[in-house]
Amino acid sequence: MQHDRPNSPAARDVAYHFHPYTDARAHEEQGPLIITKGAGCTVTDDSGKQYIEGMAGLWCTALGYGQERLIQAAERQLRELAYYHSFAHKVPPSVIELSETLLGIAPGKMGKVAYANSGSEANDTAVKFVWYYNNALGRREKKKIISRKRGYHGITIASGSLTGIPKNHLDFDLPIEGVRHTGCPHYHAEAHAGESEEAFSQRLADELDQLIQDEGPETVAAMIAEPVMGAGGVVIPPAGYWKKVQAVLKKHDVLLIADEVICGFGRTGQMFGCQTFGIEPDMVTCAKALSSAYVPISAIMMRDEIYQAIADNTHKIGTFAHGFTYSGHPVAAAVALETLKIYEEMDIAARARDLSPHLQDGLRAYADHPLVGEVRGVGLIAGVELLADKATRTPFDPVGKVGGYLDARCRDHGVILRNMGDTLAFCPPLVIEPKQIDEIVAAFGRALEETWDWVQREGLAAA
Repeated sequence: MQHDRPNSPAARDVAYHFHPYTDARAHEEQGPLIITKGAGCTVTDDSGKQYIEGMAGLWCTALGYGQERLIQAAERQLRELAYYHSFAHKVPPSVIELSETLLGIAPGKMGKVAYANSGSEANDTAVKFVWYYNNALGRREKKKIISRKRGYHGITIASGSLTGIPKNHLDFDLPIEGVRHTGCPHYHAEAHAGESEEAFSQRLADELDQLIQDEGPETVAAMIAEPVMGAGGVVIPPAGYWKKVQAVLKKHDVLLIADEVICGFGRTGQMFGCQTFGIEPDMVTCAKALSSAYVPISAIMMRDEIYQAIADNTHKIGTFAHGFTYSGHPVAAAVALETLKIYEEMDIAARARDLSPHLQDGLRAYADHPLVGEVRGVGLIAGVELLADKATRTPFDPVGKVGGYLDARCRDHGVILRNMGDTLAFCPPLVIEPKQIDEIVAAFGRALEETWDWVQREGLAAA
């Protein structure tokens, strides 16, 4: 193995680098997959093997690799003004233009935009904005934030608390006080026997209503939610869900923060997931595809009513004492602006809609496979969930072992996906060609058969 060779890149990685989202002891044994090059929708490892990047990196490289216009935008900005900040009335021109462009395409009625460097930071900042806003209005008890079980909102202390995935809390001493989690809208897994999608959505809305009443509406400030849950397993909201949930939030004067970090910029077949599902947010966070992941940047957009209250309070205090060194970095802003121009020229959302059947119908062809419990998706994002027993919806024990095996077999066949437990996620670059989608689907099918053979040999399936 490469990491056993002294001074090889793999050995040096094991020796010096601590990886995120990785079993550190397992990594010492197996070493890294070193990706050295990217072109279009493919990446190449250090042995020269090519893979179709079926996850757009981490849900983010929407325009694929080697997009020359983005490279040139970064170079131009680096030569003109490599860095400046927006503290104390200063601003680089690229940030002004990006702000105007973003607000022109934002869902709902957003009035102002602020910047950070990642989705985690954006959601963390959104919480601070909500707290500051309610303090500005004199509502100092209205601070609790509701998230959802299996929701993913990042890994900072606040955003990691909002994330509703147990492993993101375990031994990190999360969640912090003031965060509450309500039900996950996964109809196939959570619905009662004979319960329709509308009835399931109503039950979840009623549970949310009861949670807010139990906590005290005067203490609940906001709910944060992804239009489509990403890292929680690509969970698509059931019929009527968002309409019913928004009615509850309005009833109790609770703000809605739409986490568009994964869904934003065409992924669901509209420019934003909010538009796909009829969501009218009070705040929107976005990142990832904002720059096609070429440089780190994220944004927090808010309705003008929220901005006005915050602005009054900054005048009272004398400043808004929040910001990052790299908030609105001019290079990141220039690349993001060029990215948005490319999206507009390509009509990227329409492209995702047109390509969607290749992915969704292709994967649904495996719905009757003995391992496949559910195929779900919208636009160019999808998930295939594996179950030990489809009839009883019994998961594998331990969760993730079979999904991890299938993920590795897909890699053997030249496709990079991602298993989240026993759900395989698909999120290819939005510039992918139909033939490449077909190759992803076919490779997945071969890997699925190999996994089924292994499951049977190992006695992992239900008897």
